[in-house]
Amino acid sequence: MPSVNALYDEFRGKGLEVRLISFREDAALVRKTAEERGYKAPVLLDQSGDVTGRMYGVWGPPTAYFVDRQGRLVGRTVGPRPWESSHARAFIQALLDAN
Repeated sequence: MPSVNALYDEFRGKGLEVRLISFREDAALVRKTAEERGYKAPVLLDQSGDVTGRMYGVWGPPTAYFVDRQGRLVGRTVGPRPWESSHARAFIQALLDAN
């Protein structure tokens, strides 16, 4: 998650919102893990997995969803990604620039 932290730090002043979602985990464990790993973005908890699994089709982390400024889903990716790469940074910048 260091690359997500770096991306969040770089782009949040430009409008990027990041939410980390943990599902089917104990709240105390999630808090401890987030603190130990230094997650910077807010961590949301779906203990039952109903919202992430049934509504959004997430059954295994990491899954990233991209939502535009109007709230429309514009993309999704499953699995780890090199968020520090120039391609990822350009993709995020293009999303932020789109109106």
